[in-house]
Amino acid sequence: MGKRYFCDYCDRSFQDNLHNRKKHLNGVQHLRAKRVWYDLFRDAAAILQEEQTKKPCRKFLQTGQCDFGSNCRFSHMTEQDLEKLSAQVQGEKRLKELQREGADIPPGTIEDWLDKRAQRLSAAQSSSALLEKPAPFQYPLGWPPVQELPPSLQAPPPGGWPVPPNLQWG
Repeated sequence: MGKRYFCDYCDRSFQDNLHNRKKHLNGVQHLRAKRVWYDLFRDAAAILQEEQTKKPCRKFLQTGQCDFGSNCRFSHMTEQDLEKLSAQVQGEKRLKELQREGADIPPGTIEDWLDKRAQRLSAAQSSSALLEKPAPFQYPLGWPPVQELPPSLQAPPPGGWPVPPNLQWG
């Protein structure tokens, strides 16, 4: 069968030779998949700058869908999305400035996070009080059945395995 090359970006493999690899790495599908992968790691400022230069996609604004998806040359962000992204960029800039100035920024404590989470949950429950949550899934009694492990897979007893007299030293 020979060596095969697996492309992590495209999630496919092919016979590994110079011609096939060159053809694949220069192909449109690979270049798009690679761009999508690296776009996941871009910072908010770069995304905001790029999205502000694009015109809005008419098809996406009218229907909420676009045939081109992530390959569309127009922006799929609404004004609210751009405002949120701009606020995020401003927050990141302020944080970097504070860090450069040497300001002591205390990290959020777990208690702060739990308090905020409790507030969000209570707000969500009060807004959806009419919706009843389904009961969590529970296994019926006696399920899953308890199985005895073979002796080779069992944990040794607290004092260790007994040694037969014919194998003892001395």
